Amino acid sequence: MQAFRFTSWEKASRSAFNGLGSYGNGAAMRVAPIGAFFSRDIGRAVSQARASARITHWHQEGQSGAEAIALGSAWAACGWGGGEEMLEWIRGLLADGRVRDGLTTALSIPGEAGPEKASALLGSGQDVAAWDTVPFALWCAAHYHDNFPEAMWATVAGLGDRDTTCAMVGGIVALSAPDGVPEEWVQAREPL
Repeated sequence: MQAFRFTSWEKASRSAFNGLGSYGNGAAMRVAPIGAFFSRDIGRAVSQARASARITHWHQEGQSGAEAIALGSAWAACGWGGGEEMLEWIRGLLADGRVRDGLTTALSIPGEAGPEKASALLGSGQDVAAWDTVPFALWCAAHYHDNFPEAMWATVAGLGDRDTTCAMVGGIVALSAPDGVPEEWVQAREPL
């Protein structure tokens, strides 16, 4: 039997994917509470989102995805609404890269285009990468920010990695929708 060897989380995270680290979307799908918690200190929201992502997503794009969703939930927690203003603000705070480029494209897609068109242009998880889920999730959150069920159904209509994109959108829209999460949805969830 081979002995199990321990390694530091930093080495493990850096070594994934031939030393590039993960650029996946897992860090982004779990980060909304961090953005909401630190919403009154945007610099700290970003740094904490990055720190939470680095454990599993060493690649800059994986971290940018987490930063973008944390910024979305911070925006929502502050009650600033949705729409293009949200997307522009988040885009302006991200480092250059594919996630930021995706937000540039998202800004060119009007809400009336619908989620199917938005997901066709932005991606919705076919690559299981931050850049092909985070821009679509933020587009949905920006255009459906005031109605939780509509936001979820719009996100599902984009197909792709639906559990991940819905986690991102849900973490933001639960904070911005005036009625929050409908009670019947809360009652139907899995037990905590």
